[in-house]
Amino acid sequence: MTGGNGGDQGLPLLRVQDVKKYFTVRRSLQSSHETVYAVDGVSFDLHVGETLGLVGESGCGKSTLARVVTGLQRQTAGSVLLSGVEVHERRSHEAIRGKLQMVFQDPAGSLDPKHRVADSVAEPLVGRAGRQDRQTRALHMLERVGLRSEHGQRYPHQLSGGQQQRACIARALISDPSVIVFDEALSSLDVSQQAQIADLIRDVQHDFESSHLFITHDLATAFELSDRIAIMYLGEIVELVPVRSFEQNTLHPYSQILVDAILDPDPAQQKQRQTALSDADIPSAARPPSGCRFHTRCPYAQDRCVEERPALRLHGAEHRVACHFAGALPTSSASAPAVPGAPA
Repeated sequence: MTGGNGGDQGLPLLRVQDVKKYFTVRRSLQSSHETVYAVDGVSFDLHVGETLGLVGESGCGKSTLARVVTGLQRQTAGSVLLSGVEVHERRSHEAIRGKLQMVFQDPAGSLDPKHRVADSVAEPLVGRAGRQDRQTRALHMLERVGLRSEHGQRYPHQLSGGQQQRACIARALISDPSVIVFDEALSSLDVSQQAQIADLIRDVQHDFESSHLFITHDLATAFELSDRIAIMYLGEIVELVPVRSFEQNTLHPYSQILVDAILDPDPAQQKQRQTALSDADIPSAARPPSGCRFHTRCPYAQDRCVEERPALRLHGAEHRVACHFAGALPTSSASAPAVPGAPA
């Protein structure tokens, strides 16, 4: 876990308020248009020096949210404020330029194959510094992330996957950002490279005092790197809680199931664990279920869950959860349901 304070500071550095991002798609020439509710009413704050881990299955809207937060896509509704300035307003462009950076999942695809690595790292400085200054700063930043200056003169295909991701992190850092969004930045790397890049991300936050939004499908990695965890399901955040209390105090059934799915290093203990996740197919974001979107897969779903969409409400000082029966469910998804009338 990082050295952040878990969001106990004053006003947030980044504030995401009721953000929605919808897409209109057409599956085929014969089909009609339909709306995909990729992100549907997401709100959270990110404080100075904090890492918020955003966790969810593939297709839940994590990457779309990342692109909205960094200004790569405009939201359908809601607001994204960096230091109180709307990210997507044109007049705010200069005020926030370089202060929001993103590290993508595929480092090879993030670097221009026709440019030397140092030129790609220096790209955020174009128009803000002369060429010689850009090159000097790029080489310095490459060394800061564990590469040598000669790596800057190579092309992306001449680097390993881990080296490519280090170069992408150097490019994100060179403009002295306030917030860095890591979108599945470890998932394309092998295990040893993942550990090394995770250590680098920790060091970067300590040395540069940046705030991080760390997006991943891997809950165990989010535990290691985050101060708070936000669980996302089908376009919504269903639980938001400090890491220190997450594993022992999860209140949403989906979060409980994700915790139970983490492999236990003790084979005997792992054999006793089970997952209560329904075998039902994951619903489409174009046709989300009514009420609670998780009810089609939830072992505790009742009529109210089908009819009424739960709000993300406070349960304690720092814990938010979107579940009608938060606090009344078992502490583990392998336990028997404790909600009156819930299926056994």
